[in-house]
Amino acid sequence: MSADSDKSVVRDYSYTQNRELSWLRFNRRVLEEAADQTVPLLERMKFISIFTSNLDEFFMVRVGSLFDLSTMSPDEIDNKCNMTPSQQLERIYETIPELVALKDQLFATVSSQLEDLDICDLGRREPLPDEKKFIGQYFKAKILPILSPQIVDSHHPFPHLANKALYIAALLQDKKGGHSLGLIPVPDALPPFITMPDHPTHFIRMEDIVLTYAPTLFGSYKPVSTCVICVTRNADISYDEEKFDDADTDFRNRMSKLLKKRSHLAIVRLEIGGEADGDFLKLLKRRINVQDHQIYTDRAPLDMKYVYALERALPADKVTPLVFTPYTARWPEDLDQSRGMIEQIRQKDRMLFFPFDKVDPFLRLLSEAAEREDVVSIKITIYRLASSSKIAHVLCRAAENGKEVTVLMELRARFDEANNISWSRLLEDAGCRVIYGVEDFKCHSKICLITLRQGDQLHYITQIGTGNYNEKTNTMYTDLSLMTAAEDIGADGTVFFQNMLVGNLEGEYDQLLVAPVGIKKNLLRRIDREIAKGHDGYICIKANSMTEREVIDKLEEASCAGVQIQLILRGICCLRPGIPGKTENIHVTSIVGRFLEHARIYCFGRGDDAELFIASADLMTRNLNRRVEIACPVRDRDLKQMLLTILHTELADNVKASSLQPDGSYFRKHSATSHVDSQIYFMEHTLHTAPPPAPETPAPPPKRGLLHALRRLLGEKEG
Repeated sequence: MSADSDKSVVRDYSYTQNRELSWLRFNRRVLEEAADQTVPLLERMKFISIFTSNLDEFFMVRVGSLFDLSTMSPDEIDNKCNMTPSQQLERIYETIPELVALKDQLFATVSSQLEDLDICDLGRREPLPDEKKFIGQYFKAKILPILSPQIVDSHHPFPHLANKALYIAALLQDKKGGHSLGLIPVPDALPPFITMPDHPTHFIRMEDIVLTYAPTLFGSYKPVSTCVICVTRNADISYDEEKFDDADTDFRNRMSKLLKKRSHLAIVRLEIGGEADGDFLKLLKRRINVQDHQIYTDRAPLDMKYVYALERALPADKVTPLVFTPYTARWPEDLDQSRGMIEQIRQKDRMLFFPFDKVDPFLRLLSEAAEREDVVSIKITIYRLASSSKIAHVLCRAAENGKEVTVLMELRARFDEANNISWSRLLEDAGCRVIYGVEDFKCHSKICLITLRQGDQLHYITQIGTGNYNEKTNTMYTDLSLMTAAEDIGADGTVFFQNMLVGNLEGEYDQLLVAPVGIKKNLLRRIDREIAKGHDGYICIKANSMTEREVIDKLEEASCAGVQIQLILRGICCLRPGIPGKTENIHVTSIVGRFLEHARIYCFGRGDDAELFIASADLMTRNLNRRVEIACPVRDRDLKQMLLTILHTELADNVKASSLQPDGSYFRKHSATSHVDSQIYFMEHTLHTAPPPAPETPAPPPKRGLLHALRRLLGEKEG
C-alpha cells in the first residue's frame, strides 16, 4: 500500500497547497502576458483567448471531476490541502470572479488599443451608417434563414444546451404580461465574425449580429432583455467504469459511444455576456439549474477563439506589427543534411530541441526507415497527432513497403479521441498493426523503435521524446527528442513493446525508467542519493506540474538535509517553497512565454557527476502511478551539457520567469543589471556553441498590496 492510499498517515500540510488553486494561479500568469506592453497587441489578445480556453477545460475536467467526487465521496480529504471536494469547489468558485474581472479589464484595454489602430470590434461601438446597412443585409440573406428561435414555456420543453455553444437568451413578455424565455442558438455553420467591405479592419462577431436582431425574431412576444449565454458541462468522462454491452468487444467502438455521452453531462458553469438582472437572471438560473456561485457575467466575448481567424482576415500590413516576428526553426548544426540520419545517429547520439530545431531530422529518419531494405520494423507510441500528420503518412508508407509497423495508439487522449480514432482506422487500412495499450492505464510514453537486420544481427535506432509526434505542436511547444543507436536502450525498447502487447506493466528494464512501476521509485532513490550528500547534494527538475505527494515529501526531506533544489514547473506546484525548517532550500520557477514550456528534464548532482534524464512524465500522481510513461538517461557528454544549458538558462530568466513564494503566490523575477528571456535566448543561440547566461539571485518581492499588482498588470501608473 502506498503512502497516498494509506488513510492512517498523518499529513503535514504546512508546505503543500491545493492543486486546483495552484492551477488557477498558473492561468493567471497566462493572463498576465496580455498585460505585458512588450508583447504585440494581437498576441496579447491571443493570451486572453488561451486563458479563456484554459479556464473552459478547467471547468470541464477539474471542476467536473470534483463535482462528481462531491457526490460519490463527499468526505474524501485531499492529501495536499486537507479539504473535501465541496470545500475545494467553494474555494475555486470564490477565486475565479477576480480572474474573470481581470480578463474583462485586459480585453477592454487591448481592444481600445486596437481601436486606436482602426481595428474595431463593432460589438463594442456603434457601426457607421454604411456598416449598419451591410450588417442588416448580411443578416437577412445569410443568417436569418438558418436561425431557429425557440420559446420555452409550458408548451415548449427546455432544449438541451450544448457544451460551450453560444445562445442568445431573451426575457419575453406576452400580451397578458406573462414572462417566458426565448433562446436562439448561434449556428456553428456561421463564421465567427464578418468584416466590412469598405473597412476591412472593422469586424463584428456573429453573436453580436444575432443579439442585435433578436428582438425581431419572437413574433408577438415582446423582448424585455437579451444577452448571450454559454454553459460549460462536465466533460470528465470515465473510461474505466462505463458499462457496455457484452457483445461490444471492440475498444474503438466503445470509445466512440463514450464520446457521445460527454455532451449530456452536468452543467458546472453558466456564462452570461451582457445584462441579465432581476427576473431574467432568476429565470435563467431556474431553467438551467445552476447556483449563484456557478454564474459568471463577462464583458469580454464568451468564445475567444475568433482571435486566430481575425489575424488571418485582417490585411497583412496591419497584422505584421501586431504579432510576433515569425520564427523559422533551424536545422541542427551538428547534423549534416547531405548524410543519412541512421548513419549519423550510429556515429553519435543526437538530440532535437523544439521549437528551435526543425522536426525534419526525425521525419527524415522515419522516411529512411520506411525505404531501407535492412529495416524490418518500426514501433511507435502515439498520444496526439496533427490533423494532417506527416508522421502518420510515413508510417503508412512503411507498412505499404512491407515493414512491420506497430502503432500503440492512445484513444483516450482527452479531447483528441475522435482524431485518434480516425487515424487508427487509416493506419490499419494501410497495413499497420494498431494496438490500444493497457486497460485502465493511458499510454503517454513517446518512443519510436526502428529495428534493422544486418546479417544475423539486429540493431536499433531508438527515439525517445518529451512531447507528442505532432508537427504542429513541435513549432509551438518546447520539447526534446533524443535519437540513439545505443543497443541497451534499443533492447529496452523491444522489451517495452513486448510488454505493451501482453499488458505487462511490471517489466524490468536495464536503462529506461517506465511508469507506473519504474519512474517514481527511481526518482525517490536518486533523491535519497542526493540526501546522502547533504549540503553537496543538488537536484534540478523541469516539468509541467508537480502534484505527487510522495515526491513532494521526499523533496522536503532533501531540503531539510541541506540539498539545493531547483524546480522549473510551468503549471501546478503543490509544494510551497521557502517554508522555514521544511522547504527553505527549494526554489520554484515558472516560465510562461511565447512558446509553451513542455520539456521534462530530471537532473541529480552537479558537473560531470550529474545524472540526467528526459521524460514524458510530469511529477503528477496520474503520470507516475496511473499512466505508462518513459524516462530515458542521457549519457552523451555533449547532450548532457545541452540539457544543463537549458536548465541554467531558464533559471537565469528574469523576463518571463516567476518565482513561487511561500504563500503560494508568484512574483515576476527581475534584475537591474541583466535582461534574460530564455526563449529569445534559444531563438538566437544554439545549444552547441553558446554558454548559458549565469543565474542571478532573484530580488525579493516588494511588499505591496493588491491594488499595486492590478495597476502593474494593466500598465497603469501609480497616483
